[in-house]
Amino acid sequence: MIVEITAPSPGESILEVEISTWLVEDGDHVEKDQEVAEIESDKATLPLVASHPGKIKLLVKAGETIAVGSVLCTIDTSESTPPEITKQPKARQTEISEKKEIKTTQKSDIQAEKTANAGAEKIKISPVARKMMDDNGLSVDDVLAGLKRISRKDVEAVLSSVHGKTGKISGDKSIPSRSEKRARMSSLRRKLSERLVAVRNETAMLTTFNEADMSEVISMRKKYQEAFTRKHGVKLGYISFFVRAVTDALLQFPGVNSRIEGDEIVTPEFCDIGIAVQSDKGLVVPVLRNTETLSIADIERQILEFAEKAKVNRLSIAEMTGGTFTITNGGVFGSMLSTPIINPPQAAILGMHNIVNRPVAVNGRVEIRPVMYIALSYDHRIIDGKDAVLFLVTVKELIENPVKLLLRGADPEKILLDI
Repeated sequence: MIVEITAPSPGESILEVEISTWLVEDGDHVEKDQEVAEIESDKATLPLVASHPGKIKLLVKAGETIAVGSVLCTIDTSESTPPEITKQPKARQTEISEKKEIKTTQKSDIQAEKTANAGAEKIKISPVARKMMDDNGLSVDDVLAGLKRISRKDVEAVLSSVHGKTGKISGDKSIPSRSEKRARMSSLRRKLSERLVAVRNETAMLTTFNEADMSEVISMRKKYQEAFTRKHGVKLGYISFFVRAVTDALLQFPGVNSRIEGDEIVTPEFCDIGIAVQSDKGLVVPVLRNTETLSIADIERQILEFAEKAKVNRLSIAEMTGGTFTITNGGVFGSMLSTPIINPPQAAILGMHNIVNRPVAVNGRVEIRPVMYIALSYDHRIIDGKDAVLFLVTVKELIENPVKLLLRGADPEKILLDI
């Protein structure tokens, strides 16, 4: 039976997807539920999974854009069992062993054998090929010994990949390079480009800056890191404090949490905060829902989950949809100061930066304190400058005095960390 595998729909508004990468080759045997390709849209990346075991036939090339529902490949389920690999005859194996024993008496051949073994360890083996080898008791050397002899084309292909088309070593500075590489923009990157340009053209974006003394947060992390990790199973970071501080500030200045829809200003009574995460495909913004109800530990767990999914391009569209405010942290890359760009249709975004020891005035004396510059970019059409400045000042004060995030008694630091 021939089973058709069609392009899945990442979301209601998405009509086209792109084959980012095929994870198998045409004619390979695949298992049920095996990931055979990565599908990319302008919003997310998702896997294409084999629904049946069998021999796969690829119908679309990597990089092609196709309509949702189109057939991408077929699986011949009549070949649901992988073809057997015939082991080498015992006589052949004995002959190879005898030759190796003779060569071990020669030092140069011993070195050559070691080099060959080291090379074999670096050979890439697909999961299906590895399973076939294990099932039949074959090693890499056994498979290589059964292949055809090395041809002129094989050598030319290796020279081309290692030394370049001219046969000269690419690192040779005596021959300056004038080559260029071209790569097609992914759907996600194209959509991101369009949105960034639209923000500049369609909003009245301004940015206000401030600085936050991180001494108290750093001290709290050092003091309670071990106990926090032991209880909650996740490390205590910096961004969770900013999520809590931003949430409280949004509740005090709801206009910063607003958006424009037509001729109306919509102000949610909840806080859904997007966390900008860098992935191999570009910038993605998964959303923390109802942060006004989340503890520090809840925030850290969700951020860790988002980060792990972003690494393998498995964030869903539902996880990246919506959001009333965004936080981006350029500090993890060493940024000292930047002007973050609003994530439409939101009206504001907070930019975090690196923490640097700087001289500051404390009670009339100069002290060295760990300081972070923070920035708030906002849409001046619906957020007045006064509210923007006071919002950022509130975030600063809450970060410098994190116990203010609490309204309960007892030991405020331990209550905040739920220890």
